Amino acid sequence: MKIPNPRKIWRIIRMSLRGVPNEVRELRSNPKKEIASLSLAMTILSISILLWATVSYSTSLRFIDEVGREVVFPHPPQRIVSLAPNITEILFYLGLDEEIVGVSIHCNFPEKAKSKVRVGSYISLDFERITFLKPDLVIATGAGNTRDMVDRLGKLGFPTYVIFPKNFNDILKSIDHLGQVVGREKEAMGIILGIKQRRQRVIELTKGLSRPKVFLQIGEAPIVTVGKGSFADDLIHLAGGENIAGKEKEMYPRLGMEEILKRSPEVILISSMNPKGDYQRVLQEWSRWKMIPAAKNGRVHLIDSDLIDRPSPRIIDGLEKIARILHPERFKK
Repeated sequence: MKIPNPRKIWRIIRMSLRGVPNEVRELRSNPKKEIASLSLAMTILSISILLWATVSYSTSLRFIDEVGREVVFPHPPQRIVSLAPNITEILFYLGLDEEIVGVSIHCNFPEKAKSKVRVGSYISLDFERITFLKPDLVIATGAGNTRDMVDRLGKLGFPTYVIFPKNFNDILKSIDHLGQVVGREKEAMGIILGIKQRRQRVIELTKGLSRPKVFLQIGEAPIVTVGKGSFADDLIHLAGGENIAGKEKEMYPRLGMEEILKRSPEVILISSMNPKGDYQRVLQEWSRWKMIPAAKNGRVHLIDSDLIDRPSPRIIDGLEKIARILHPERFKK
């Protein structure tokens, strides 16, 4: 910020007195009054400059993102690029329809997201297109975008804020953080409060009930499930179930059919992670394993993967969906 030269300010004030009414102009014939008048004018101008400087500096804020990086950018940002579906969903929930100028190719919700400019995938960004969009803020995820990508965006002059939620509570923190970053704190608090209320309702409705053993399949060949520390493991527990792979050291372990038979899941959930997957065939294959309680009792269900593995506000929809499957008697309405 450049502050005008004091002599120039003095000259402007004196010149301005020439065009004021006689009562004020008479001050010039009285040195003491003139000095007092000019002193008052200088004080007022100094305060104005200080206020202007404060407002000017406040338009650029410093944030520490979720991986410990300092990010400085105009606040609130007017042109935002999102590099992950969960980020895009959070931004739309915050009401930033117009500010979002670019999204990743994986962003499919809400419907308006599909009309935004595509800037590449998690592992392959279109830097030329991002440059064309001239964003004043890029929001990335530590669960897909690499540090090299983030560093390159910074070198190109695009401030990049990274979120990295790892569990249900972290999702709420990310919503809070992004609310602060984009100047929508009130909207963020409203979203968080709504999610917490719905989560508490699920907890209360399933409190004291027996926990059915749950197997969640996210990969078909080989069979991959969810272990401790994953979003889905968190959801199964909150929904009143017991993840049969919840004690595995790996976040996404592989289980052979023999091991699955041994652990005897009472409910099997099939995540629709593969957009080209033939899930009707997968459901039919599981139904043949009558020695598994879940198959024997017709408790094999397909569930939308976007609701259970995408750390966005819709994670609460995934929680309620699982809770209804595990405890249908408590969720009849």
